[in-house]
This record gives sequence, C-alpha cells and structure tokens, in this order.
Amino acid sequence: MLLDADQCQLVLIDYQTRLMPVIHDGERVTRKARLLARIAHLMGVPVWATTQRAAALGPFVPDLASLVTQPLDKVAFNACAEGLLQRLQPPVARTPGHGKNARSLPKHLRQSAAAEEPPEMTRPVIVLAGVEAHVCLLQTALSLVEQELEVWVVSDASGSRDVRDSDAAFDRLAGNGVELVTTEMAAFEWLGDAEHPDFSEALTLIKAG
Repeated sequence: MLLDADQCQLVLIDYQTRLMPVIHDGERVTRKARLLARIAHLMGVPVWATTQRAAALGPFVPDLASLVTQPLDKVAFNACAEGLLQRLQPPVARTPGHGKNARSLPKHLRQSAAAEEPPEMTRPVIVLAGVEAHVCLLQTALSLVEQELEVWVVSDASGSRDVRDSDAAFDRLAGNGVELVTTEMAAFEWLGDAEHPDFSEALTLIKAG
C-alpha cells in the first residue's frame, strides 16, 4: 500500500510559536513539516492546519504559515471535535443505487437506501503531522480512524516535548491501523517515479531539506 497524491489531504497540527521551542528537536520537526507542505503544494495535495488556543500558544510558526489555509483554532485536543472533518475537502454524495445490494432493490427503495448511506469523501486518505504527538496528533488521528478514513502519520515531522511520549504515541497509532511514514517516504510515494513532471523540482526541495 502506497500513498497516492490524488487521494490525499495533508493536515498540519499545532506548529505554534510558543509551542515549538519546547518540542524535542523542534527545529528538525518544523523543517520536515515545511518540506512536507511544499511537496504537497507541488503535487496538488490540499494542506490544512490547526492551532491549539492560539491566544495562549501563539500563531502558526512563520516558516509554515504561508503554506497552509487559515488554521482551525480549537480548544479540544481532538480537532475532529471542533470542525476538522468539515474543513476537509467537501464530500461527494453517492449516486442512487450505489452499493452491491442496491441494484436488487425496487427503484424507489434504491433511492432511499442511497440517501441513508454516508457520503464518500473525494480525498479519503488523511496524512497528518504535528505536535504534540501524544496529545492532539494522536487524538485527532484515532478519531479519523473511527470515521473509517485511511490515516497516515509523518513521524519525522511530528514530535512531543519528551521523546518518550512521541515514541509511545507512534506505537499506539501503529497498533490502531495508522500507517507511519517519513517525509521523504511520503514525497517519493506521491511522485511515483523519476519521470513525474515535478520530479526535478521535488528533488531540489528534498535536497535543500
């Protein structure tokens, strides 16, 4: 199973000016997040963002602010509880008769059955990175899994104040079906091969770090 840029959305969680200085290896985490967001833009992957109580923890860090949409400010650690799902690319409703059993139903029942089914998201693969890994990132990722979305977490662009907390978060995420990748893994999977029209530009960004 590999990442497909056409199926993905990227969410950057809580890279804030008063929080990043206390994150373990925070400069590296921010640098990797910037590279991830730049590659996402290059590949046409939508980039979303959240902040946690921006009035207290500060705005999105300047290195990333220009690469994201207006961040969703929240109080809950789980961003899905405060509107993240609504921020993600709008879903597309299934057409009447969608589903393996629908065609066997009468026409009026097919329409009713289709109306009861949840809509399909146009980009159902959610790639997450952020801080703190064991709090907002973890809770948001697990909530997205509960929504039956495919969730990937970029580990080298994520972190916590204590590395033991981030390690525990990654273990728990993997145990709950979340795929763990690095920034370069995501980048090269989005590209697919060296003949991709954006390969040269992407490679330049990757080499620059």
